[in-house]
Amino acid sequence: MSENITLREGLSKKEKYEALIPQIVALVEGENDLIANTANIIAALKEVFSFFWIGIYFVKEENGKKELVLGPFQGPPACVRISEGRGVCGTSWLTKSVMIVPDVNLFPGHITCSPLSRSEIVVPVIKNSGVLAVIDIDSSEFADFDAIDEIYITKIAELISAMI
Repeated sequence: MSENITLREGLSKKEKYEALIPQIVALVEGENDLIANTANIIAALKEVFSFFWIGIYFVKEENGKKELVLGPFQGPPACVRISEGRGVCGTSWLTKSVMIVPDVNLFPGHITCSPLSRSEIVVPVIKNSGVLAVIDIDSSEFADFDAIDEIYITKIAELISAMI
């Protein structure tokens, strides 16, 4: 296992993801603790891309009610519990689809954890047709996420799905 993430200067966003993913695989290799692994994955993404906020919410059931519950994250304090269908994360969970929101202020029902968040991408972690978690990334810039982010964050979601 290597705890160091190294990328050369001047890479495009796509090249950064392509260089980072094998390092993430190496980072979690040999460790079977989900929290430790997701914490390191989130930290690696934050370090490389300097996202305003990045984290993972896990689907958990308590007293017969399922909610997204905050897991490892990097950034300011966040909402702890999110209901299915509520906000961008809850909508991604409900629809089992990637949500790219160029302006969170225009998203109906957006949950404002920080007024500094301007755009967002949420990628569901799916296994056996069920959503087990969502990866949530916020930017302080409008329209900061695109198809490249979707492709590579989905690959990371698939990596996390294989760990669960």
